Amino acid sequence: MLHTDLALAPFARFTDAAVPRSARWRPGLARQAGAALHSELFATSREAGGAAAALALALDDWWHAPRGEGQEVQDRRGVLWVQTREAARLTGRPYHAGLPEDLRRRLIHVLANKAEDALFALEEGLHCRDLAFVIGEIAGNPRALDFTASRRLTLASEKHGVPLFLVRIDAARDLSSARMRWEIASAPSTPPRWNAQAPGTPQWRAELFRARSHAPGEWLLHEAGGKLQALRPRSADNDTIGLNWTAGLQRRRLLRGE
Repeated sequence: MLHTDLALAPFARFTDAAVPRSARWRPGLARQAGAALHSELFATSREAGGAAAALALALDDWWHAPRGEGQEVQDRRGVLWVQTREAARLTGRPYHAGLPEDLRRRLIHVLANKAEDALFALEEGLHCRDLAFVIGEIAGNPRALDFTASRRLTLASEKHGVPLFLVRIDAARDLSSARMRWEIASAPSTPPRWNAQAPGTPQWRAELFRARSHAPGEWLLHEAGGKLQALRPRSADNDTIGLNWTAGLQRRRLLRGE
């Protein structure tokens, strides 16, 4: 991360004027910028936040993806969910009855013995345009998931236009070619409206720590009215991150002579 003297920075705060709105991630951005084709989400096995956030981000991109001329308004494609046995042991398998109703009949679940098998299934799924998106769950940092394997997934996703959301359970941040990389943690639920004793709406703290086209940032994600919502806490840290990202982007453009 590039650190600059804030007194010399061209903007005093991280506002919409500092970073173009198209460069800041937000729900529904797929309508204008297209879906993020390869994303990684780092999460702990003590929570189910990684898989839940991956599904929420995948559905947000899917529902907002523009429909080309001649395409059906209703997307009838399937969804592939690949887990290693270790990942399934740590976080459980997808709960069919808990999925959104329009996904229950189209989900294809693959349980792989090893990381190598899971990576093969993921890559094969990305070659299939009859899939709306692919979700993967792999535990730890297996040797098979090196930068070369990550690059193969990125290329397959971009070539065939099938988004991949790979959940890295209890994993360290290693080298990757993923276009967006998130750190996910569960956050306190919002209080229910009618019954204070009932469970609240699930929330996740989502930190975007690396992205090709977006400034780093932190959000609280939750669902409201069937849509993904994001609250971005205003803090000095977030402002400094945004300033550093903007200044670094401008410096790179100057070096390239743009």
